[in-house]
Amino acid sequence: MTQTRTIFDRILEGEIPCHRVYEDEHVLAFLDIGPLSEGHTLVIPKERKAFLHELSDESAAAIGRVLPRLARAVIQATGATAYNILQNNGAEAHQAVFHVHFHIIPKRGERGLGVGWRPGSLDGAAGKELAARIAAAIS
Repeated sequence: MTQTRTIFDRILEGEIPCHRVYEDEHVLAFLDIGPLSEGHTLVIPKERKAFLHELSDESAAAIGRVLPRLARAVIQATGATAYNILQNNGAEAHQAVFHVHFHIIPKRGERGLGVGWRPGSLDGAAGKELAARIAAAIS
């Protein structure tokens, strides 16, 4: 369990109400109370971990199975034709609630997620070496 109790723990425990859109044994999805756009939905595992890399394979697979279905439902319900899926890990990556969560954020005109993207470059030799290190770290 996450060290510090979060608002999502309180929602999972029924202490704080939410507008549920989906629930199963491993996953809860509900509307964000501070939406960036209509239909902004949060998807959380019931397993209480702060970071994605801490999740069990079972919880991660459960989220992976339901995310496309929830995205289709949000798009159908809102009429949006574009959306972002956002998931942050760590304060430096803008994580505010330290319980794994995914945002499904419909993009409609100016409403939705705004993203700044400052791409760098990848040297061929450095990329080959980095890819080998990452591949070797996969367990």
